[in-house]
Amino acid sequence: MLGTRVTRAVYTRAPLKLQLRALGLHRRYVHNGSKNDEGSSTSTTTNKEENDKKLPDVYPQMLALPISRRPLFPGFYKAVVISEPRVMKAITDMVERQQPYIGAFMLKDSNNDTDIIHDISEVHELGVLAQVTSAFPSKDEKTGKETMTALLYPHKRIKIDQLIPPKDVKIEDIVVEKVVDNEVASEETKDEETVDKTESATDKVSEENTDEIAKAPSTEVTEDPDNYENPTDFLKDYNVTLVNVSNLEDEPFDIKSPIINALTSEILKVFKEISQLNSMFREQIATFSASIQSATTNIFEEPAKLADFAAAVSAGEEEELQEVLESLNIEQRLEKSLLVLKKELMNAELQNKISKDVETKIQKRQKEYYLMEQLKGIKRELGIDDGRDKLVDTYKKRVEKLNLPENVQKTFDEEITKLATLETSMSEFGVIRNYLDWLTSLPWGINSKEQYSIPRARKILDEDHYGMKDVKDRILEFIAVGKLLGKVDGKIICFVGPPGVGKTSIGKSISRALNRQFFRFSVGGMTDVAEIKGHRRTYIGALPGRIIQALKKCQTQNPLILIDEIDKIGHGGIHGDPSAALLEVLDPEQNNSFLDNYLDIPIDLSKVLFVCTANSLDTIPRPLLDRMEVIELTGYVAEDKIKIAEQYLVPSAKKTAGLQNANVSMDEEAINALMKYYCRESGVRNLKKHIEKIYRKAALEVVKKMSIEDTEPLVSTSEEPQLSQTNQNISSSSAEDSTTDLEDSVNPDTAKEASKPNNSQEGASVEETKKAVKTEEEEDTSMIVPEDIKVEITPEDLKKYVGPPIYTTDRLYETTPPGVIMGLAWTNMGGCSLYVESVLEQPLHNCKHANLERTGQLGDVMKESSRLAYSFSKMYLSKKFPENRFFEKAAIHLHCPEGATPKDGPSAGVTMATSFLSLALNKPVDPTVAMTGELTLTGKVLRIGGLREKVVAAKRSGAKTVIFPKDNLNDWEELPENVKEGMEPLAADWYDDIYKRLFSGVKKSEGNNVWKSEFELIDKKKKEND
Repeated sequence: MLGTRVTRAVYTRAPLKLQLRALGLHRRYVHNGSKNDEGSSTSTTTNKEENDKKLPDVYPQMLALPISRRPLFPGFYKAVVISEPRVMKAITDMVERQQPYIGAFMLKDSNNDTDIIHDISEVHELGVLAQVTSAFPSKDEKTGKETMTALLYPHKRIKIDQLIPPKDVKIEDIVVEKVVDNEVASEETKDEETVDKTESATDKVSEENTDEIAKAPSTEVTEDPDNYENPTDFLKDYNVTLVNVSNLEDEPFDIKSPIINALTSEILKVFKEISQLNSMFREQIATFSASIQSATTNIFEEPAKLADFAAAVSAGEEEELQEVLESLNIEQRLEKSLLVLKKELMNAELQNKISKDVETKIQKRQKEYYLMEQLKGIKRELGIDDGRDKLVDTYKKRVEKLNLPENVQKTFDEEITKLATLETSMSEFGVIRNYLDWLTSLPWGINSKEQYSIPRARKILDEDHYGMKDVKDRILEFIAVGKLLGKVDGKIICFVGPPGVGKTSIGKSISRALNRQFFRFSVGGMTDVAEIKGHRRTYIGALPGRIIQALKKCQTQNPLILIDEIDKIGHGGIHGDPSAALLEVLDPEQNNSFLDNYLDIPIDLSKVLFVCTANSLDTIPRPLLDRMEVIELTGYVAEDKIKIAEQYLVPSAKKTAGLQNANVSMDEEAINALMKYYCRESGVRNLKKHIEKIYRKAALEVVKKMSIEDTEPLVSTSEEPQLSQTNQNISSSSAEDSTTDLEDSVNPDTAKEASKPNNSQEGASVEETKKAVKTEEEEDTSMIVPEDIKVEITPEDLKKYVGPPIYTTDRLYETTPPGVIMGLAWTNMGGCSLYVESVLEQPLHNCKHANLERTGQLGDVMKESSRLAYSFSKMYLSKKFPENRFFEKAAIHLHCPEGATPKDGPSAGVTMATSFLSLALNKPVDPTVAMTGELTLTGKVLRIGGLREKVVAAKRSGAKTVIFPKDNLNDWEELPENVKEGMEPLAADWYDDIYKRLFSGVKKSEGNNVWKSEFELIDKKKKEND
């Protein structure tokens, strides 16, 4: 009969006695313990007789045990750990009852660690019939839970016919469906003969050795025909998973099949290769070979066992091993086993390669260490010691305190190895030493502690600077984001504003508020890219760039670096473009791996806060500007300057002049007069200079009042040079001490001499000088000013302290003539007033033809604006006053004062048009009116920029009304209240809005007759000439 023969066990209500007799399972197993009066042995280990290997073809219900991660294979032991108490008790009872057979099936989910099967879908249906050869208690090391370790010996393949979960366990009657064929009948006859022989046999049980893997443990049995109870009835008391199973037999095969022989040869070949790489495999193969040789002399006669052995000893995937177990076709089983074994060979080869590589590296290091020790010994014997070892040790000690990245550590190891092999006299030795000095001086992995307190940051910013709401809000936002994220990434901020508004000083305050180190360098006029990226270290005197120098000085990886005057950086040239080099530094996507030419290793700048300052955005390259967050700082109005002077400038100037404890004061009126007549710029730098000058002169006045010239000076002039020399000696001594460790390493002999006590007069002089300087520092040499000496600085005293006023009036024109209008302009220095003047070059009756002359160093844009304003004025005048023929003959000269200053920009159109109309109507405009805006030919007023600076300039020039485009109304509303205070806004959409505000009092008849007499004279002369 070909194919797989399956004998099924069917459960019915037939008489139990007949069922058991048919199964041959009514035999009662005898304990192999000694038969004494005390009863059977309590050992949980069953020993089987060697020759009794026959198992029944059908079984009663048996315990089902799930196996995780890899299946069991017939003929090969497997130890499993059981943690379920019910299963542990059941197995213990089974072993004691000499019924140690269970069904072992692999779980489909490898993560499911259980000893109970609740559903047949949880396991693979094909498993093995296994015998519990031994079971002993154990304990889980992690949980401390009591467990059991059972050693299983799989006998053959079986398949689940029916699974009975724990809750549904029932002991039913068993009926066997007899197989009607000659083979079955023959087997039953043989079973009956065996039973008869067994009943007459003795009860002795022989002891067998179970160490061989391929030997199947068996049990000697005796039959008691009067006892027909089911041997697995006791399992119902434990509520465990039971299964009904069927035997599975291998498909018949031809031993002489060339394919099977070839596969067997290939598996043996792979075994041989693996055994040469893995000693554990070698032992297992030897044991298997011994077991095969005891049964047969030719391994080719047992291909099925060979395939099972290959799968059993391989660390293959679960599904691959299960496929081998489920293969009943020997040829397919060999193929799948060979595939699993090939993967095992690849793993063994890889493991062997890794092992050899590691061993080679270790041997190389040991060899290098041995040779270096020999070299040191030889040099020591010859008396050759150049201090390199001490220098190398110094660098290694530095590195131990740092957290070097892997790539930096690799570079350091390479360079330190080179340094150790070079002679100190070689030029390359100095190059590598300088490189290692820089490499080990950088703050690798060192960051200053972040400060996340918003009240503290606000307090620090308010202490140092007045106003600057936008800047302070941005820094507080920066802190808030860092507090929420738990970390602070670097940012690139650019402050743009006129000089003297505090762009650089606010950077220092920000570093203090954020608890970061501060470093500033200016790029104004910089034309060498090496200043940013560093020099190649092959050059003599090569140095890293400014960014690396900043990290070394600050000793943190998250400082605040202020790049000053970025709008004045050089562009192009023979030494490269520094602005292009800054693209990498100021790009958040790139600066985490900034590459300096000198170090030639990536540096992380992502945590650095970059703050740039500029006066104008026009000269900053667009790609560079795109990488920065721009915050504009506008000029200060008078109220801001007064508060800045009172809260910051005056106290600082008093302290600098030594008058902090003196009765010297400067009232608010004096400060206001100082700003009005001396310091009208947007910033406060010039104001600070004047205030410091005033307090210096006040200090001189105080000293004169005290008659200090008649008293003895506190420090004689003859002692001053000595003190200066002392400071210089101390500075030199400090500089020498800072490099002692490296100098001593290279020149040990010199170091020994230097370490000896110095009893010379020079040494004693240095010590005495240090003591003298310390005494001088401890003494308080400041002068106490008596309280009766009082100096009050009033507006009338300013001329005495700072000279005559620079500005005598608030405006250039207190009363403006026709054709003069106050315009507003924006410059890099902030806003300013820009008057537009237009006059008749000669009386109308003398003009031959109309003409427009423009002066004041106007740019191309302003020239076009003047032509446009001229054409619009002619059109507008003819529309409003048709009889006014002013532009027919008028030779007009338009001028913008301060001709030495170039002027350009698209915001003077309305000012020029108003100037022309004022001249044409011979109507002066209110001198307190200032305006800005561009004009179209149709009279539309266009949007302009820099409204805040222009409004501040208008207020500073004494204007009361400011006219601007209606599109800028939102900008006006965003201005601070102190800027808008006292200013009347007029948002003009069309020029009619401006005309109605300035020329509403001009009647039509008046406008038509302004130049009537002049044109009557012109017409009269024309008739006379005709």
